[in-house]
Amino acid sequence: MFSPIGHTVNPMSAEALRRRLDQATAQLEPPLAAVDLDAFDRNAADLVRRAGGKPIRVASKSIRCRTLLDRALARPGFAGVLSYSLAEALWLAETCQDVLVGYPTTDRAALRRLIGSDRAREAVTIMVDDVAQLDLIDATFGSRRAPIQVCLDLDASWHGPAGVSVGPLRSPAHTVPDAVRLARAVLARPGFSLVGVMSYEGQIAGVQDHPRGQFLRGALVRVIKSRSVTELAERRALAVAAIGELTELRFVNGGGTGSLETTAAEDAITELAAGSGLIGPTLFDGYRTFRPAPALFFALPVVRKPGPRVATVFGGGYLASGPADSLRLPVPYLPSGLRLSALEGAGEVQTPLLGRAADSLAIGDRVWFRPAKAGELAERFPVYHLVQGAESAETPTYRGESQTFG
Repeated sequence: MFSPIGHTVNPMSAEALRRRLDQATAQLEPPLAAVDLDAFDRNAADLVRRAGGKPIRVASKSIRCRTLLDRALARPGFAGVLSYSLAEALWLAETCQDVLVGYPTTDRAALRRLIGSDRAREAVTIMVDDVAQLDLIDATFGSRRAPIQVCLDLDASWHGPAGVSVGPLRSPAHTVPDAVRLARAVLARPGFSLVGVMSYEGQIAGVQDHPRGQFLRGALVRVIKSRSVTELAERRALAVAAIGELTELRFVNGGGTGSLETTAAEDAITELAAGSGLIGPTLFDGYRTFRPAPALFFALPVVRKPGPRVATVFGGGYLASGPADSLRLPVPYLPSGLRLSALEGAGEVQTPLLGRAADSLAIGDRVWFRPAKAGELAERFPVYHLVQGAESAETPTYRGESQTFG
């Protein structure tokens, strides 16, 4: 189970995994990052099972490696990509025919490329949640042009008692009238084609509801999730029906790794989105109804032995984005029984590790870590080493293909 500074795993399975990772990458020098393809494939199969027959759009920000994106998309049950920037979407559209940009864009250079390419306009759909975003495009490029495909981003947050709002601060379009007004604005504009609706319920999909050692927090999160699921299903159905009276939608996207079952149960939803569930980072260890297998690791070499029960590795400061708390720290995973120092954490150049297992480590040995989030490690490594059985093969990450998208 996950804890902020360490991780406890089954000693027998942990040692077998450690031997396999070490053997498959024995000829490589750490620091290195490895993906367990067997775990990745098991996670993919479990996501499809949880989706209940609805297709899953792969969230590219949680993968950032084209080989792994292709591997997921080749499986029945996955269809299309949810990208995180327009520039990335245009790049992926060279080989993928259905890319939805999950966030609004003001990238004029990328918009110019989109507008100028028939192929890109057929493959890529941009996200809009404000008329001002339409204004920016029209002010830059005019309205007399081939139409750009547009998806509306509807706010999925839960508004509880006393004006409390729980969920990501995303779209300003929260109510059904908000959604209808935005849809009418898009439909009234030449140069835009409304094809879809999306809403991401981060308070349901992205928050652990069974965190280790935090019973009261977990219980509170489950109550909020339950109420939010009921409220959102009703509001989303009404919004989609109202927009459907104005135009025919090609898709309605919702969900995330943590909410596939509840979102898939909504009749209004035609497709889901997930990405982190393929990777199984530590932030997805604390869910009650599912547990993805860890599939992504990075190895760091031991370079110092400062004293008893201490081993220091090179590098390690691969912190995840989000609130500045211990949950964003990488976790020493193999060998089991190591933890980060509360005073030093994960360091820019070195990371001291504490625990009885440190005494068994020698200079030059490896420690395998797990990242807190799924995709950001790809910004640190130009290649992933894909491990299957006791062998590995390298493949480039986005960074390894000289692509960074913010």
